[in-house]
Amino acid sequence: HVQLVESGGGSAQAGGSLRLSCVASGPSSSNYCMGWFRQTPGKEREGVASINKDGDTTYADSVKGRFTISKDKVNNIAYLDMTNLKPEDTAMYYCAARWCTLAKTLHHTSFNYWGQGTQVTVS
Repeated sequence: HVQLVESGGGSAQAGGSLRLSCVASGPSSSNYCMGWFRQTPGKEREGVASINKDGDTTYADSVKGRFTISKDKVNNIAYLDMTNLKPEDTAMYYCAARWCTLAKTLHHTSFNYWGQGTQVTVS
């Protein structure tokens, strides 16, 4: 079992930047692949970015070229660097983890563990 704690959310102006962090802890935490998801009221949960066992990244079309996912393998921290933020990026952002494989996926059903979320508001 893995525990996930997100941080770094807050308010930003359009065109600004934020960095979200997700700290994974617990047994075998280094063997999990990480992903970021977001959800707004009245909409389904959207996969934003994920990273696989080889470090290959996958992004939603809506954030390509603006967001970057990375992982500190030593400290088991996943990051989501968000640049050129837009009002439509406003959402609750969730960190998620799955047993790490070479698969590339943004499907929330593939992820077993979830953080509590951190709010991002862009105006």
